[in-house]
Amino acid sequence: MNRVAIVTGAGKRVGRVLAEGLLHDGWQVVAHVRDKADAVPERAIPVVADLADPVAAATILAACPQPPSLLVNNAARFAADSFADFSAEELGRHMAVNVAAPALLTSAFAAAGGAGDRLVVNILDAKLVAPNPDYLSYTLSKAALAALTTLSAQALAEQGIRVNGIAPALMLLSPGQTEANFQAMHRFNPLRHGVEPEDVLWTLRFLVDSPAITGETLTLDAGQRFWRLPRDVQFLQTDSE
Repeated sequence: MNRVAIVTGAGKRVGRVLAEGLLHDGWQVVAHVRDKADAVPERAIPVVADLADPVAAATILAACPQPPSLLVNNAARFAADSFADFSAEELGRHMAVNVAAPALLTSAFAAAGGAGDRLVVNILDAKLVAPNPDYLSYTLSKAALAALTTLSAQALAEQGIRVNGIAPALMLLSPGQTEANFQAMHRFNPLRHGVEPEDVLWTLRFLVDSPAITGETLTLDAGQRFWRLPRDVQFLQTDSE
């Protein structure tokens, strides 16, 4: 039987690209979505769960036809806030989806057992290596997820489970971002290379095929971190806008 992979947020955007790529590679994919109306890639096994609900991890693992070998924690809450309008409630909503859910899923993944190389990949954000205070709660939650990546890699290594992160820069139009800004900022980096969802897929494939790598985060930003931008890219302008 083919290996089983779980991908959260697999109905759209980067998650869908990852799910489709894994299906192409011969994996059985358990494709998590939040809403029943969200379509999943053909041949994927759909599972509906609200990651803010602590029982979501059990629901997702129960959909697996056999113990999974790969868990991709991709789904995330991404809502704008700042120090000016910061609230404990918004931070809590981000932490529930972006940190607690991956932690619970990783724990359930480890408890499910299974033979051979097993891998957890957390999708982070390139802004963590050159941070700015925009999207404050989101950024704090991704920083916590980065810490979880390291801690779970340490905790699970003796079980033969590897845990790594992929931290991409801007890939797709973000909520609230104008098309003009996206076009200007997508390649706003030293390499003038716009990071694409397919870059994340190829990095995931690399980690799957690299059994000696654990506790690492691979940053996909075409060198943008070297510029230490003071704001999130959608709040910047260039001469081309």
